[in-house]
Amino acid sequence: MVKVFIDFDGTITKKDVGANIFLEFGDREKAYEIIYGFRDGKLTATQTWDELLKTLKDPDEVKIREYTMGFEIDDHFKDFLRFLREREIEFFVISDGFKFYIESIFEREGIEAPFFSNDLKFVDGGLELVYPYTDEHCTKCANCKRNHVVSLSGDHQYSIFIGNGNSDVCAALHCDYIFAKDSLLKYCELNRVSYYPYRDFREVQARITELLGKKRLKKRHQAELLRKKLYMQG
Repeated sequence: MVKVFIDFDGTITKKDVGANIFLEFGDREKAYEIIYGFRDGKLTATQTWDELLKTLKDPDEVKIREYTMGFEIDDHFKDFLRFLREREIEFFVISDGFKFYIESIFEREGIEAPFFSNDLKFVDGGLELVYPYTDEHCTKCANCKRNHVVSLSGDHQYSIFIGNGNSDVCAALHCDYIFAKDSLLKYCELNRVSYYPYRDFREVQARITELLGKKRLKKRHQAELLRKKLYMQG
């Protein structure tokens, strides 16, 4: 049985919605400095979001919501979801972004998909960050994607991850097959992690079709070891 885990920002959407909120409405130079700090490993994911929040000058809920609704999704994503449903393949969206715009963009596109994310709440004229799925042992993502992968899939299943960024690394490493682009691809290249490069979900769908045609799907050994290690810790 195959299970698919999909990142949101920069994977389902063409650009990173969460980061761009702070670049658009905050101190742009400071925001870039913080983002690069995360990419360089100087900041954890939660520290990054907390510091980015401080850069917002005058957060306006209406303007922020309108801004996030301007982001487009991958032209082939809806066809990809249809493909998964037709083959009864279970899938989950796991994002280090925020619930409010994921819900809005999915509603705009008529998409129904289970997802797990952080949240950015508008309260008393300000903003509050909420991390329902954080894990103190995970520094790569505020919403611990790795834990979702491990808890939602078993040893008898074949897990596939589709992502693009630094916050996708820990989840991807725990999956049997990795679709990567952008920063995630660079990480896999540098660390000799096997992956399949992609540009859009049409290419992902074509490759998964090939995988499903195989008599036996070979699991990634390093992913099995990491999952086993996490099981023993729990």
